[in-house]
Amino acid sequence: MKRVLILANNDVGLYKFRKELIEELIKEYKVYISLPDGDYIRNFKEMGCEFINTPISRRGTNPVTDFKLMSHYKKVINKVQPDIILTYTIKPNIYGGIVCRISRVPYIVNITGLGTAVENGGLLQKITLLLYRLSLKKSKCVFFQNEENKKFISDKVYISNQRLIPGSGVNLEYYSLLDYPKDEIINFLFVARVMKEKGIDQYLDAAAVIREKYPKTRFHILGFCEQDYEDKLKELQSKGIIEYHGMQSDVRKFYEKSHCTVHPTYYPEGMSNVLLESSGCGRPIITTNRSGCREVVDDGINGYIVEEQNSEDLINKIEKFLALTYEEKKQMGIAGRAKMKKSFNRSIVVDAYLDEMRKI
Repeated sequence: MKRVLILANNDVGLYKFRKELIEELIKEYKVYISLPDGDYIRNFKEMGCEFINTPISRRGTNPVTDFKLMSHYKKVINKVQPDIILTYTIKPNIYGGIVCRISRVPYIVNITGLGTAVENGGLLQKITLLLYRLSLKKSKCVFFQNEENKKFISDKVYISNQRLIPGSGVNLEYYSLLDYPKDEIINFLFVARVMKEKGIDQYLDAAAVIREKYPKTRFHILGFCEQDYEDKLKELQSKGIIEYHGMQSDVRKFYEKSHCTVHPTYYPEGMSNVLLESSGCGRPIITTNRSGCREVVDDGINGYIVEEQNSEDLINKIEKFLALTYEEKKQMGIAGRAKMKKSFNRSIVVDAYLDEMRKI
C-alpha cells in the first residue's frame, strides 16, 4: 500500500478542516500524521492513521528550534518512506518543504495564510520569503486559499504548479442549515481566538455602544484568550455588556441561537473558517474588507463588509443589520448558505487534492 505523510502544526485544525480528505486518503493510502500531541490524536488513530509526535513552536523564531524540526522531519521521512507528503501551515510548509526537496519526495503545499511575519514586512518578511523560495520550488502543487496570497507569493517565488481553492471549504452536512431564531433578543456572536488581530477591541467597542442603545441585543464571545483580555472580559461581563463562553468544542449550538456572526478580524488568514461555518448554518455575517473574509461576503446580500480596525463602521453596520425585518435577516442567512453550496463546499477541496495526487 502506498504511503502518505501529513505534516501539520496542530491536531484540532487538521481534524476539523482536513478530516474528509483523510477519510478519502485512507481508502488508498497508509496515512501517517506528524504533528504535536493533542486531544484529537485518538480520533485520528481510530480512523486508521499512524501518529508521529512532532513538537512545534508555532510562533517561535529560534533558529536552533527550527533546525531541530528540520532534523526531525528528515528522520520521519527516512523512517516512513512516504510516496507523497502533504504540508499545512507555515513551519511545516517551509521546513517540511525544504526536507522534502532534499529527500526528493513529491510534496503538495497548502498556504493557509501568510502570517504576521510576512504581513508586517521588514527583515522577518525577507527571511520568510527566502525560506519559501527554498521550500516551494520543487513542490508538485501549491494550494492557495485566496487570490491576494496567491499573487503576493507567486510574484516573488517561482512555483511551477499552483491552484486556488476555497479555503478549507465547509462540511455542509455537519454545518447544516439551521432554523433562524425568532427571539425578540438579537444575539451577535464572535468566534475566534481572543486577540487584538482578530478584532476583539472593535467587537467590544461595538457591544458597549449597541447594548446601551438597543437593550434587546446580546453580544457573545467564544474562544481562547491568547492575550491579556481575561480581566477585561470579566469586567464587561459583570456589567452585562458581553457574555463570554470560553472555548467550545461544538459551536453549532451557539450558531443555532445567534442571529449574526461578527468577525472584525485583520489577522492574515487564508480563508476564515468561522465565516464559512456561520454561512453554512444560514447566519448573516459582518466582517472586514480583507482577503480571506471579503470572498465570503456579497455585501448587502448575505452580510456586510466593514473597514479594518474601524469600530464606528462596525457599529453602523450592526445598526444597519438591526434595522432589517426578521424576514430580511433570515433571507440574508439563506443567501449565505446558497453561496457555500455553490462555491465553498469542502468536497471541492478534497477533489482538488485527489486530482493533484493522481497526477503524481
